[in-house]
Amino acid sequence: MGFRCGIVGLPNVGKSTLFNALTETAAAQAANYPFCTIEPNVGQVAVPDPRLSKLADIAHSAKVVETQLGFVDIAGLVRGASTGEGLGNQFLGNIREVDAIIHVLRCFEGEVTHVEGKVDPIADAETVETELMLADLESLEKRVPNLQKKGQQGDKEAKSAASVLGAALALLRDGKPARLTEPRDEDEARHFAQAQLLTAKPVLYVCNVEEENAAEGNAHSARVFAKAQAEGAQAVVISAAIEAEIATMDAADRPAFLSDLGLEETGLARVIRAGYALLDLLTFFTAGPKESRAWTIPVGSKAPQAAGAIHSDFERGFIRAETIAYDDYVQFNGEAGAREAGKLRSEGKDYVVKDGDVMLFRFNV
Repeated sequence: MGFRCGIVGLPNVGKSTLFNALTETAAAQAANYPFCTIEPNVGQVAVPDPRLSKLADIAHSAKVVETQLGFVDIAGLVRGASTGEGLGNQFLGNIREVDAIIHVLRCFEGEVTHVEGKVDPIADAETVETELMLADLESLEKRVPNLQKKGQQGDKEAKSAASVLGAALALLRDGKPARLTEPRDEDEARHFAQAQLLTAKPVLYVCNVEEENAAEGNAHSARVFAKAQAEGAQAVVISAAIEAEIATMDAADRPAFLSDLGLEETGLARVIRAGYALLDLLTFFTAGPKESRAWTIPVGSKAPQAAGAIHSDFERGFIRAETIAYDDYVQFNGEAGAREAGKLRSEGKDYVVKDGDVMLFRFNV
């Protein structure tokens, strides 16, 4: 199971440059004018995980398969997008289809034209957030009265939906995002998720800074981090220009280049780690002679759900999962050694998968 992050922001903040760098493609046209990205560009990125190569070495795997992270480069939003300005309706529809929002904010000075005429990442963030809230507000103001009417007529599903979406509507009218809504039970949680509200999606702020500020950030990014902390959100600093340069390098040359800039890892690695935290995800592994592979599932998933990430038949016919913690797999040099040391466990349907578990599923269909 992968997940999709939509890259949004005002025009000319570095969205397409970041997308190109992250996916190591030139699929998105990066240009110094608004709306150069009209159709959403989608790229799948292999998630780097040093544990995977270690497992492959121990298992003598013929192939290594990373889990995938999807990035969607969505055209720049501008003030008035919720009413259709700048092809806003189309862009908002693209955002509705992603799992999380990566909000790129311009934190660099320079000659690139800014659509608002000044560099102010907080104002930029508020511009985009306001448009998302207005779009949600318009949607719910049409839907909630109809649901309330059906609920009063005895429709239990409509009554549940009206309750949770009515709470979201109240928040939006108060200038707050729908993600602060607290469903009271599983039915309300289901209706809330099905509504696909734009402001219900988790947000990661990406501060795009100059090359010389890539390691520590600058005054602009410091303001964004303060905003993120106040909201309980995530934020990272990157230099899209550096990421674009790294994307064209041989892999062997990248560590020295990063070291010279005072960086320990690429912006991609930071974005992925923040994304995992944002979406509450974990990685489990399968390892054997044919291949070692990483899989992504939500934290709290049980063994059958993990099996289903591989194939629906595995979940449907789940019997048990033979499980070894990553550290034990490495310490005892693979499955046979872990089994002899008593570190291989047979887990049933109620087992909650832990990050780094190496698993083999037994099933019957």
